[in-house]
Amino acid sequence: MFRPKWTWLVASLLCAAGSAQASPVVMISLDGLRPGDVTQAEARGIKVPHLRALIAEGAHAEGVIGVLPTLTYPSHTTLVTGVAPLEHGISNNLTFDPQAKNQQGWYWYGSDIRAKTLWQAAHKAGLRTASVHWPVTVGAAGIDENLPQIWRTGMPDDAKLIAALATPGLLPRLEATLGAYEPGIDESVEGDAVRVKFAQTILADRPAFTTIYLAGIDHEEHRSGPGSAAANATIEKTDTLVGAIVASARAAMPDVTIVVVSDHGFLPVSTDINLFAPFIAAGLITIGKDGKVDSWQAEPWIAGGTATIVLAHPEDAALQARVATLVTRLAADPHYHIAQVFDRTETRRRGGPAEAVFTIAMQPGYETGRDPAAPLVQAAVYKGMHGYLPDVPAMRSTLIVVGPSLAHRGNLGLVDMRAIAPSIAHVLGVTLPAARSPLAF
Repeated sequence: MFRPKWTWLVASLLCAAGSAQASPVVMISLDGLRPGDVTQAEARGIKVPHLRALIAEGAHAEGVIGVLPTLTYPSHTTLVTGVAPLEHGISNNLTFDPQAKNQQGWYWYGSDIRAKTLWQAAHKAGLRTASVHWPVTVGAAGIDENLPQIWRTGMPDDAKLIAALATPGLLPRLEATLGAYEPGIDESVEGDAVRVKFAQTILADRPAFTTIYLAGIDHEEHRSGPGSAAANATIEKTDTLVGAIVASARAAMPDVTIVVVSDHGFLPVSTDINLFAPFIAAGLITIGKDGKVDSWQAEPWIAGGTATIVLAHPEDAALQARVATLVTRLAADPHYHIAQVFDRTETRRRGGPAEAVFTIAMQPGYETGRDPAAPLVQAAVYKGMHGYLPDVPAMRSTLIVVGPSLAHRGNLGLVDMRAIAPSIAHVLGVTLPAARSPLAF
């Protein structure tokens, strides 16, 4: 893991030394928001008055150095645990599914998190908690009012699924006055706007710790590219939603601390590289007559700008050697546009997935393709992508903090994402035993 130099210690930013006054916290995640789209908003022609007002009032990071891989679900789990994917166990967005049997199943379930979360720490301390649409929260322990993120088909049964998995009685109570909740498959800013209304009503219950996730920026940046007119318009609409959340939080809890975060940055992308193809050619993956994986010995677990190589039998030394030879050859071949390759030891040192035997990092502009039957090189499905190594500057994410116990204001420099959760715990007056200390890095 790349270790930045901090201008200030994060905990001392959030709480004045010796302060015993706990503050309720609302953490708002704006998926994919690049820090420069706020700090340099005027130069980029983006109107974000609410986010700019928060920056003027409080503190902000020049950039947040994320985790490996820089994907939504691993990052959001780090934001509530203070530890890297190696420790918390959420290694990707989608679960590893080498034969595509799980029908695009994501890491939806809180039971997959192997580290203590802020919700659990707060709940154990007797504090009330809430969450709206935060990743990896189905059945998550410690959340008193929970509208978890999950979807399947976008059909009406998705609404029944959410109702069944939310905190019992919560959704019917809210829908009685707000109308229908927006299912998780809708990642647009319009879908976010519906969920924000539900979040505002939950905030009136005065929870001590609340997490709220908005997906619209990420959705548009994938579709149109970072910095596009459509992406900038979505950022502006999301800024309005942030203003509504902050107003509701402050009306209910005047002493509230607002923490605005994002999970990763973005890069424009033009080309898909089929990393499955060389594994198929080497006999490590067998494709059936239906065009799907019939059997496998080693397979890429794709993550946008990176891929984790997983072995069916990681204890097999001969298989390891065979895969090592193949990966070394691919890294040396310019047709694959590979920037770096890490072995298991280096991947673990960087806090990456425990499942990885190798990590393949792509060059900017290139992403890992999803179709094993595709050509080696083809036009990218998306116009924007993340998942690249966290030390790539374009992958840096956002942190803005405003609260009554803030000790320092202005630009905080570079911050490690793992420092955010224990710092929030410090504000709440609770602890995260497995997380990085908020007082020294």
